[in-house]
Amino acid sequence: MKFLNSKYIIKFIIILLIFLSDRLTKINVLNFFENNQLEEIYVSNFLNIYLIWNKGIAFGLFNFDDSLVYNLITVIIAVVSLIILFLALRIKDYKGYFFTVIFGGAIGNFYDRITFRAVPDFIDFHINNYHWFIFNVADIFVTLGVMCLILDELLVKKKVNEKNLY
Repeated sequence: MKFLNSKYIIKFIIILLIFLSDRLTKINVLNFFENNQLEEIYVSNFLNIYLIWNKGIAFGLFNFDDSLVYNLITVIIAVVSLIILFLALRIKDYKGYFFTVIFGGAIGNFYDRITFRAVPDFIDFHINNYHWFIFNVADIFVTLGVMCLILDELLVKKKVNEKNLY
């Protein structure tokens, strides 16, 4: 069977590890905040753990209370996630692993959208009073995969174009 070859198994393990690491961090943070009745945990001069519930998409964009809009966005996210999974499984070279990492993070957040109707975000990087978007472990993997795809396009395309010039 085609889906039993080692590359598919490795990709499945990567997805599972990303999903589980995201779930475990979210469960621990949610339990900690619930049990200790805290709003924020000071970690360092540039990092706090601050729990928010994101009903939008990446970094809280398109945050709507309207159920119809929320459901529409959720369906779009599901379709895009399936496309990403298809690409992860179809692409044979290393780029397939970048899509695998993106999908692992995407299903972590998708699980929360279905289970809680919002995604818990809690990592708050800041410098003085300037705070970046609050995010979670799944967001890290989605961002990492996307950045790898972008860097690959920029660096590999540049090398191919330079090679064709000479």
